[in-house]
Amino acid sequence: MTILAVSPKSKTVNDLLKKAKRKNLVLESPDGDRYVLCRISEAVSFYVGDDDDFAKEVEKTRKNKKLMKYLDQRREKSRREKRIPIEQVRRELGL
Repeated sequence: MTILAVSPKSKTVNDLLKKAKRKNLVLESPDGDRYVLCRISEAVSFYVGDDDDFAKEVEKTRKNKKLMKYLDQRREKSRREKRIPIEQVRRELGL
């Protein structure tokens, strides 16, 4: 992942960042591509390396204890919570 510094002069980008502080955003480009903009503190991320060998990436991922613990917790939480049907998600996203 690449980190890009945003200039204070970039009004549009800074306005989007202010909005993203309050609520995660989905940005849609003119050609229809969609991107998520959210604060890193709101997102859960795990670095598993930058190896070009997929098998090695999988191996590193499986050995990532923090990630595996997180996935176990998410699985348990999802079993307890009410789920949102995929059709409702598509409708809300306009897909």
